[in-house]
Amino acid sequence: MHVVPADTSLAAGRRKIRTLRRLDISERARITFELSDNLRSTAEAGLRAPDPAWDQEQAMREVLRPVAGDYLFEQVFGDDRAAR
Repeated sequence: MHVVPADTSLAAGRRKIRTLRRLDISERARITFELSDNLRSTAEAGLRAPDPAWDQEQAMREVLRPVAGDYLFEQVFGDDRAAR
C-alpha cells in the first residue's frame, strides 16, 4: 500500500512511484543520500537559529545526539551537556 501525501493527486503519486521504480540502485542511493544531507542541513540550521554562536561542529553533534542516542553519543563525544 502506498500513501499519497494530502497535497498530491493520486495520479501524480502513481506517476512518482512509477518514475522511482525505473531508477537503478545507484540513482536511488544518490537521491537517498541527497535527501539525508538536506534533512541534516535543515535540522542543523534549526538548532543554530536560537543560538547562532554555535559553530558547525557543535550544531552537527546536536543533530547526531537523538539519532545515536545518549549512550552512543557520550561514548563518542563524552558528556558535554554542561557545555550547552
